[in-house]
Amino acid sequence: MKHVPFPLRVAAGLAVTTAERARGLPKQLLELPITVASQVLQVSMRVQQHVTELAIKGDNALAALRRPEETPEWATFDEDLDEGFDDRFDSARNGEQDDPWAEEERALAADHVEGEFDSPEAPAGMAGYDELTLPQVRARLRSLSLPQLEELLAYEREHANRPSFVGMLTRRINNVRQAEGSADSE
Repeated sequence: MKHVPFPLRVAAGLAVTTAERARGLPKQLLELPITVASQVLQVSMRVQQHVTELAIKGDNALAALRRPEETPEWATFDEDLDEGFDDRFDSARNGEQDDPWAEEERALAADHVEGEFDSPEAPAGMAGYDELTLPQVRARLRSLSLPQLEELLAYEREHANRPSFVGMLTRRINNVRQAEGSADSE
């Protein structure tokens, strides 16, 4: 058989390919909406990714220009509450921390000085109140009356105004009032 010239072979291949595509055209027309929809979704997802990347870069650029927000007054941090806070946690990591409940028990078991609650210059007659720790004050609260608790709370608010002490005293006053209210209703 003779060799057919190259351009004629290319033309025959083109004719066969056109015939094959023409036969597959109905199938491609059925698949066309799905293909178009998936391509549109791919493009929209790429656009969303690029927009998000631009927003992140913009946030990083603007963060350098913004001044940091001041701490809101309602935000309190542990280091603001107590000077010895870090020391207690450092010693806790080293295994030196006392259990606060044990400290309260020691305060309860300690011999009370005669007339300790009789000092006129101390709030609610509690001598050395300003030097007492939270567990030590908590241990003494059970022996105070409602007026003494209210006096102690007013003193705390006027002087040190320590949130942990104010919260503890407020809760104790509420508990005493509830106990008195339930006793009156019986």
